[in-house]
Amino acid sequence: MPVNEAGIVEVVKEHYGAIARGEQSGCGCGAPGKVARAIGYSQEDLALAQQANLGLGCGNPLALAAIQPGMTVLDLGSGAGFDAFLAWRRVGPTGRVIGVDMTDDMLAQARKNAANLSATNVEFRQGRIESLPVEDSSIDLVISNCVINLSPDKPAVFREIFRVLRPGGQFAISDLVLLKELPEKIASNVSAYVGCVAGASLLTDYIRMAVQAGLVELSVPQIVPSSRILAAYGLDAPKLASSCCGGGAPDDWMHEAASAVASVRLHGRRP
Repeated sequence: MPVNEAGIVEVVKEHYGAIARGEQSGCGCGAPGKVARAIGYSQEDLALAQQANLGLGCGNPLALAAIQPGMTVLDLGSGAGFDAFLAWRRVGPTGRVIGVDMTDDMLAQARKNAANLSATNVEFRQGRIESLPVEDSSIDLVISNCVINLSPDKPAVFREIFRVLRPGGQFAISDLVLLKELPEKIASNVSAYVGCVAGASLLTDYIRMAVQAGLVELSVPQIVPSSRILAAYGLDAPKLASSCCGGGAPDDWMHEAASAVASVRLHGRRP
């Protein structure tokens, strides 16, 4: 099915709403705990976040982030709140965490999880990451995990990151990028888009968007090819395609895309 940019947001929204409702699994396709451990989370992280972990990430954006007590942290595409709650543990009672997500079912689950954890200084807001419901220059740290690749307007996301950060504020992102161009049959496929592949940008383009938004001191402390991530899950590309991401036969789009995709961490700050 060809990708229609005007419909991407609704398709993605419905896909992740179905995951929140338990009707569909995420890109990891395994037990959420196994997925999370494979991409850099500890058993202690899983114990804290509990039901907020839906196995949707492609890395741990908090692993190298300098979170201090009292900070205000913003999580883009916060889902059920997994990374938001891990940040909450680190900012302490004097800090604040804001999650932004566009999906009603995810927001409902995140708010329920916050209540269960008595996380009174964690707030979840409905909105698009291209137009954040957040005040200018109000955030110390922006985090995001495998979400910006799904945006049809990534330059706008990076401009919003710049806008909401305080001068000197930092961002730490885990995301999927391309190491080479995708064939057109994959790049124009909506199943590949919601399956976390067709929406990804070339790594060079991804960094360029951050630079053009005015963000500085950019670094890419980690690049993990998708083959290593899948191996950590005990999966290969054909099995992933047939079992969870909308694919079919072993020669479907995921098999061909696997060699082009990598998970990266991108860090930087607003000057």
